[in-house]
Amino acid sequence: MKIALIAHDKKKSEMINLAIKHRETLSKHELYATGTTGTLVMGETGLSINRMKSGPLGGDQQIGSMVAEGKLDLIIFLRDPLTSQPHEPDVTALLRLCDVQSIPLATNAKSAEIMLNALSKNEI
Repeated sequence: MKIALIAHDKKKSEMINLAIKHRETLSKHELYATGTTGTLVMGETGLSINRMKSGPLGGDQQIGSMVAEGKLDLIIFLRDPLTSQPHEPDVTALLRLCDVQSIPLATNAKSAEIMLNALSKNEI
């Protein structure tokens, strides 16, 4: 599967912890991430990740383009719903594209856990 990892600034440590916990499962798949998230996760896990630009610099749009072209199978996007994001229109567009294309999307750590556990059991 092709999996994208995205995390707002206040959620990056959660993404790192999630990636560490599910490293074995994630290592079996082709990973993509926005710039900073990808750099941090790679540094802590050693996972190979194709990095896009940082979210506010167009990374969310790059991931969105991949969704629109049918090039992603699952997205884990740990969002911070309590902090205003300067690129909120890009975030909203990405979420809408996931719905349009029926791409599984986890927007918090618990839903990501459920998806990664299912993935490890070949249930997705």
